[in-house]
Amino acid sequence: MAKMRVVQVSKPNGPFELVEREIPKPSAGTVRIKIQACGICHSDSIVKEGLFPNIQYPRIPGHEIAGVIDALGDGVTDWSVGQRVGVGWYGGHCNSCDACRRGEFILCIRGKIPGITQDGGYAEYMIASKEALALIPEELSAIEAAPLLCAGITTFNALRNSCARAGDTVAVLGIGGLGHLGIQFCAKMGFNTIAIARGKDKEALAKKLGAKHYIDSQSGDVAKSLQQFGGAKVILSTVTNNDAVSKVVGGLGIDGQLILVGIPFEPIQIQALSLIGGNRSIKGWASGTAIDSQDTMNFSALTNVRSINQTFPLEKVDEAYQLMMSGKARFRVVLLIEKGK
Repeated sequence: MAKMRVVQVSKPNGPFELVEREIPKPSAGTVRIKIQACGICHSDSIVKEGLFPNIQYPRIPGHEIAGVIDALGDGVTDWSVGQRVGVGWYGGHCNSCDACRRGEFILCIRGKIPGITQDGGYAEYMIASKEALALIPEELSAIEAAPLLCAGITTFNALRNSCARAGDTVAVLGIGGLGHLGIQFCAKMGFNTIAIARGKDKEALAKKLGAKHYIDSQSGDVAKSLQQFGGAKVILSTVTNNDAVSKVVGGLGIDGQLILVGIPFEPIQIQALSLIGGNRSIKGWASGTAIDSQDTMNFSALTNVRSINQTFPLEKVDEAYQLMMSGKARFRVVLLIEKGK
């Protein structure tokens, strides 16, 4: 049997292992993808550290997958060998739980998650359900597409489903893996875009990405600064610092929304009056399905939104993962599975 290189984790907190496995064959309703690039996301720590219940080890991580279909399972008629496709957090749904019956497939309680409930993209090949596939536009390389399948879809989909409309003031809290994409999407969607981050040194980058205004969270009261612009219709929070999130709520305008896509590690402290006094709200957003990933990539190709990436070969996965976990990556880390893509 033909072999492929994969990186697997054999137990919680175990090391990455570069090993060979047999190249899998697609079953009914699935395709096999020859992987060209796979982003490394902070959520990959779920497998590395055993943070998700009932993970079956060994497991191949990775859910920012870009490649080419190279084999079809029985019953797959809408996809063809040779098509460039991506797979993100969404790997399929059960079609029978309450979330699925309401059409909220990304919230399926038995949803498939590449790299967590099934093998993912730290490999030369993978098997994916046909409903998990997103077509990659020709304008995007595999390296450009991969981060859009998690960081991209999460920020893009949250913004387009928010209460903000073109011309509204939208603030992005944080300029990192999520935030640097969120700023670009805001600007391209026609929002009066405000970037919020620590230190004056990030202002030039924020404005290069499309922010019209910049607020240094270390130099004053962020909420008051936002109110000088009339208050934000939406604040997209991409950070993991609970204190930073708590301090921006007062910067929302009337009927404003704070949307959480970054996950703070500690509880957020909110004054109820700050919400009630302006009909303000806080909500979370959970990425989206394959068609949302496809929309994200198409919008990015159309408007020239691009992730800023650092690439590594598969055999340097540990170095790449540690850079991502350190928070020092600028801004997404991508494994280059097939050279030149």
